[in-house]
Amino acid sequence: MTPEELATAIRHALTAAVDAGDLAVEVPDVVRVERPKAKGHGDWSTNVAMQLAKGAGRPPRDVATVIADHLGRADGVAEVEVAGPGFLNITLDAASAGELARTVVEAGDTFGHGTSGSGRTINLEFISANPTGPLHIGHTRWAALGDAMRRLLQATGADVTAEYYINDAGAQMDKFGASVLASMRGEPTPEGGYPGAYVDDLAATVREQRPDAADLPDGEALPLVRSLAYQAQLRDIQQTLSDFGVHFDVWFSEAELHDGGAVDGAVARLREQGHVYDEGGAVWLRTTDFGDDKDRVLIRADGIPTYFAADAAYYLSKKDRGYDEKIYLLGADHHGYIGRLKAIAACAGDDPQHNIEVKIGQLVNLGGAKLSKRAGNIIELRDLVSWIGADAVRYNLERYPADSPLSLDGEELRKQTNDNPVFYVQYAHARTANVTRLAIEDGVLREEGFAPELLVDPTEAALLAIIGDFPRVVAQAAELLEPHRVSRYLEDLATRYHKWYDTCRVRPLRDEEVTDTHRTRLWLNDATRQVLANGLTLLGVSAPDRM
Repeated sequence: MTPEELATAIRHALTAAVDAGDLAVEVPDVVRVERPKAKGHGDWSTNVAMQLAKGAGRPPRDVATVIADHLGRADGVAEVEVAGPGFLNITLDAASAGELARTVVEAGDTFGHGTSGSGRTINLEFISANPTGPLHIGHTRWAALGDAMRRLLQATGADVTAEYYINDAGAQMDKFGASVLASMRGEPTPEGGYPGAYVDDLAATVREQRPDAADLPDGEALPLVRSLAYQAQLRDIQQTLSDFGVHFDVWFSEAELHDGGAVDGAVARLREQGHVYDEGGAVWLRTTDFGDDKDRVLIRADGIPTYFAADAAYYLSKKDRGYDEKIYLLGADHHGYIGRLKAIAACAGDDPQHNIEVKIGQLVNLGGAKLSKRAGNIIELRDLVSWIGADAVRYNLERYPADSPLSLDGEELRKQTNDNPVFYVQYAHARTANVTRLAIEDGVLREEGFAPELLVDPTEAALLAIIGDFPRVVAQAAELLEPHRVSRYLEDLATRYHKWYDTCRVRPLRDEEVTDTHRTRLWLNDATRQVLANGLTLLGVSAPDRM
């Protein structure tokens, strides 16, 4: 019995109690069940009695007792205990609990997926680094977390578009182009420009495409070099992210907002809605009406749009493209953007509590990492992947909340020991795969038998209980945008699997006859492998069969 099936059984028990006149309540559409925190409190627990007590006009324990009486008659339920102020602790019989192993194996890659996010249309924007240099460690955390959030939201049935906002407009692009042009001409980096060997590499790339570029007059050379260098740097960013396993559906150009008139159009639309005013020769958005600490300038007195004007146009673009929810993942230095972005949403006629969410990621310190030889003063993402490996980098960035500063030891992440969390989980998956290979060689075949009532060892009950909790963990991690919940779950699952492996044999000993116990345990082993693989996939981490 899965948690969803148990929830349905509880609803049926409530309906039976109402029909019998034992309770006068409205049966809820959704009943939540959770694993008890303390051992010995059954396989599952629910607080539905406490939720219904007020409506029933009775003490929670009285309501719980009535529900327990009806639920105890359900197939697969061995015992229902009323605990504390009105909790119901539910123990399944062995056959019903063990049936979950077959459910998981048959569901395959889809086990853990659900429908809690169905109907949600989400634009998820993350990284959005300036295309003026290589991606570095400051971008890596959101690369890992953002992609994991995308996977989690999609697993709940949400329609998610992962988007990268390319900051390819403004003065920094001119400085970038001037830096590459200076390198091509053998001149020093201009003031405020971009140093580093990667600029020389870009200069060489541009020279291959246009050998004459450096000899052109500045007015012709600068836009040409800037464009070609930008395209080369963007390709580098895209390749680096691809190697890191991060996928974007949309690469959105800021320059196109300006060139297409979207910025001017946004100002006009916001003015029509009564939120724009003129003062001191500048054009302002009255964001203080919606909680911002001060009004924001859209157009300076010299007629030049601000970055904030582009932010407003970009938000309206997302709205116009049909995204009901807009999620922004921003760096630690962008905390001040939360209020102004929510104010833009309100000015645009959206609900800041529903239509926009802004998450701030804190800094990462990685001990032992070397500064990039190409960029000089940064730790490049590609170097991290080459040094530590994409799996170790991703997993360890994803196993902590984004809003907490993070300090990691690079050498520790490289170790293949159980002290390394990603190795510990991946090793558990590899062990399950090895058990399957050897069991099949010994003649243990799943299709020849499945007797879930034989899964009676305490380690089997513990393993089944945590496997059954996977869909809830996925749904909660997606709802809260917290991939670390999946990481910690997988580590707990790996621990329970190893304990079960040490206690219960899947393969027969020597000349021992193969029995349904072996076959059924193979189902449980393979169910564990499936959940480990599904969880690692949601984190964008590989699930190796051999290590």
